[in-house]
Amino acid sequence: MQARQLYHNTLHCFPVGLTDEQQQLVHAEISAVVHDGERLILGSDKPIPGAERSSVFAIDIDDQGRPQEETLSYYTQPLIRQAIKYEDFALTVDGRHVLATTGFDRIHPEDHSLNDYNHLLIWPLGDPDRVQVVDPDPRDGVEGSLELRQRLTAAIGMPYYKIEGLAAIPGDKGDGLLLFGVREQGQHFDDFNYVCRVVGAHYRTNEQGQLIFVDEMREHYAFDPGQFEAVEHLCGLSSLEYDPYNHRLYLMTSFENEQGGIDSIGGYLWVIDMADFARGRAPSLVEDETGGPLVFTHKAEGLAVLDHDRLFVAYDNDRELALGNDPEREQKYACEAPWTLLRMIQ
Repeated sequence: MQARQLYHNTLHCFPVGLTDEQQQLVHAEISAVVHDGERLILGSDKPIPGAERSSVFAIDIDDQGRPQEETLSYYTQPLIRQAIKYEDFALTVDGRHVLATTGFDRIHPEDHSLNDYNHLLIWPLGDPDRVQVVDPDPRDGVEGSLELRQRLTAAIGMPYYKIEGLAAIPGDKGDGLLLFGVREQGQHFDDFNYVCRVVGAHYRTNEQGQLIFVDEMREHYAFDPGQFEAVEHLCGLSSLEYDPYNHRLYLMTSFENEQGGIDSIGGYLWVIDMADFARGRAPSLVEDETGGPLVFTHKAEGLAVLDHDRLFVAYDNDRELALGNDPEREQKYACEAPWTLLRMIQ
């Protein structure tokens, strides 16, 4: 499968020059995006300060799929503002609810000071005021999806891990199968390997809009990008996206490493149909129009399916301001996030 770039630009996510409480410049680090049928919902893995702002916001797109900055609106519900380090969004299989996951990459062993990094949230489509925590700790006053964290730990089998993918696919139990993409795993946050693993469990949603897991979390898929000759970088999974129009799953991998003394960031896009996914077969590396591998020049972390052949890609370049091969300018503002619109070609 090939991809043709339709548009590439940047999106202003908040005012130019915005600073945090320490007077440090705030950077747009978009790591999550989903299309809810009408708008794009995007999330940053770093807080966006201001009582009228949050790390999650929605924006209209025009008929071409391009974001319209003047329509940007933040989700300021307390639960959405509280969670930290959003990594991926998804729709439930029936399209009636939005799901948002944080990275689950840190927890304090003795207190609840890092619980905000451990959240899976759900809200009805178009109604974020009704947001709820999925699989919360049963103890009063303890916030976060701590029961879910225990499920993830058991399935991944490592004390340290980082979740960066989320997708709901049709399943044979309940309403569907909720998949979590694992990017890092190891003994500690400074002792890990990049991986491309997918764990998950079947779920159902009840009349109160709560998501309930109906079986045990387990590994459903894994692959090694390094086994593909065309892949020249050490990668980890950075996004999952189910394509209901074509019954397939997109996987995105990104890299951030030093090569030849130069820091290098970027990513690759992969696709697999659901029958091959169920059989554990290798995905296909998406190509560009020349027949070579499609290589993103920014750190690709957010992916949304717009329709049967168009994808929206959002990038999290951390604090990197360089725009790489952009012919019009060399750097972006810290408040801008690069994005690309692709058309998939069979």
